[in-house]
Amino acid sequence: MPWLRSIVVVALLAASVVSTESQNSHPASRKHVRVPTIAARSEDVSTIDGIMKAYYETISGPAGQPHQWSRERTLWMPGAQIVQITKNKQGKRAPQMMTHDEFVDMADPVLVKDGFFEREIHRTTHQYADWAHIVSTSESRATLTGPATGHSIDNVELFWDGKRWWITQNSIVSENPKDPLPKEYLP
Repeated sequence: MPWLRSIVVVALLAASVVSTESQNSHPASRKHVRVPTIAARSEDVSTIDGIMKAYYETISGPAGQPHQWSRERTLWMPGAQIVQITKNKQGKRAPQMMTHDEFVDMADPVLVKDGFFEREIHRTTHQYADWAHIVSTSESRATLTGPATGHSIDNVELFWDGKRWWITQNSIVSENPKDPLPKEYLP
């Protein structure tokens, strides 16, 4: 799902990231968000540009408004993994692996309460046959026209099944003030 997938601001991570061990030991502590199944939009999944546009559109929305989780789910192949690289309780970067449902359950309360808008500012595409790897740099904001609140690099793996593109996995790493993004990932 585009993830937050896609893409997740530093504030979201600080407010809601739990270490993998803690999350696995208390999975019932989070409210489950119901995500109805809908058909994918052709314009979302027929091209790489379309799926990346939808990836960012579905994670974005103003405070108080539900996000487009059903539309986002149509981008993700069943069983796909979302990996957020975040700081754990010990202050070290560590992967937090989750399914789309787990990501939605974690992200929805914060995104709906605070609002979140993310847009792509740079992309590198590597493609061979039915596979594509996207390195996408994004910029996030709390409001559509507000100041940038963070940047992240989303590594998105895509698969073309002969009819449409699917996101099979992504990993997200947010920029750290002590470790700014390299120039090659910026516009």
